Amino acid sequence: MARLGANAPPPPAPLGEQADSILVSKAERRMVLLREGRELASYPIVMGANWDRGHKLREGDERTPEGTYVIDWRNSGSVAHLSLHISYPNAEDRARAKAAGADPGGNIMIHGLPNGWGALGSLHLLHDWTNGCIGVSNDQMDEIWSRVPNGTPITIAPLPAP
Repeated sequence: MARLGANAPPPPAPLGEQADSILVSKAERRMVLLREGRELASYPIVMGANWDRGHKLREGDERTPEGTYVIDWRNSGSVAHLSLHISYPNAEDRARAKAAGADPGGNIMIHGLPNGWGALGSLHLLHDWTNGCIGVSNDQMDEIWSRVPNGTPITIAPLPAP
């Protein structure tokens, strides 16, 4: 079991360096922080083990959701190095899961590596290891934490149709 973190979060970046939106491209396996439509920063990402099988449908499916959500809270004491919560499931996600007789799941985050595993650095990109979250290195998570305020919209774009 991963230990809970006591990660001292970095301070907020100056306002002009903070994102006003986030775009995640599943096709490019990349997350881009934007301000007024201009790219501030871009990060390679990992996702859930079944990220390429479409939108998250239920708890435990290891899919990364698709659509537009909001960063609605943050956790400096998580089992991973810092985490920003994505507002999945929304009302549509809950209704879809209910119609299928399933629990939609939750706790979808942008986060760093599990506590104690930070030395892996970019090696974490070799395998999709989250349960549906968006994973980055710890150094990248420090930067993202400081540049993404609560309330920032995040769009997770699906793979193009075949």
